Amino acid sequence: MDWGLKNRLSRIIQPDGHVLMLAVDHGYFLGPIKGLEQPRKTLEPLIPHADALMLTRGLLRNCIPPETKIPIVLRVSGATSIERDILPDEGITVSLEDAVRLNVSAITLSIFVGTDYERQTLEALSELVDFGEEYGIPVLAVTAVGREIGQKDARYLGLACRIAAEQGAHFVKTYYCDDFEKVTSSAMVPVVIAGGKKIESEIDIFELAWHAIN
Repeated sequence: MDWGLKNRLSRIIQPDGHVLMLAVDHGYFLGPIKGLEQPRKTLEPLIPHADALMLTRGLLRNCIPPETKIPIVLRVSGATSIERDILPDEGITVSLEDAVRLNVSAITLSIFVGTDYERQTLEALSELVDFGEEYGIPVLAVTAVGREIGQKDARYLGLACRIAAEQGAHFVKTYYCDDFEKVTSSAMVPVVIAGGKKIESEIDIFELAWHAIN
C-alpha cells in the first residue's frame, strides 16, 4: 500500500487491530428508521465512543460537524429502496471526486455475491479499488445479505469475503456466524463484523462481544 492509503486505513483500524465502527448508513434504502429519525440528535452522544463512522454523504454534510475528528467511511452505493422487491440492484451513486472533497478516510459499497446482481456490484467494487489505489483511499466491501441470498453461514460469507479481497478490497465487513474463524482465516484482509438484530439484554451484549474478540 502507498503511504497515504496506509495512513487513512490506520485512522480506522486501531493499533491493536480492532475497530468499533458506528454504521448509520441504513437510511439510504430504509429512510427514517427507528432511532435515526433525527440523526444529528442520535449521533452526537455516540461519536466520541466510536473509532469510525460509516454513513452517506447527505448524512455527513447535514448532521456531522466539520470539526469532528472521527474517520469517515463513506457509502457510495445505492439507488434502491425498501419499496422495491429487489434491493441488490445497486450502483455507484456518489462521484468519487466528491469523496475526495469530503476528505473521507475510506469509501464503501455492498456486494451481492450469489444474486443476479453479483457481476454489477463486483465490477463496481473493482472501479472503486482502481480509484482508491490512484488517490490513496481504502475501500471497504460489505458482503450484503437478504432474501435473495439465504443463510449467512461460514461457507457463503467466506466465499464473499475472499472474492472481495481478490478484487482488491482493502478490508471487508461481514456478519458473524458459527465457525467464523473459517471466514477470517481465508479473507486475506482485515474483517469488520457487521451489527445484527437488536439486542435487549446486557448479558446478550457481553456474550456477543466475547465471541467477536475470541
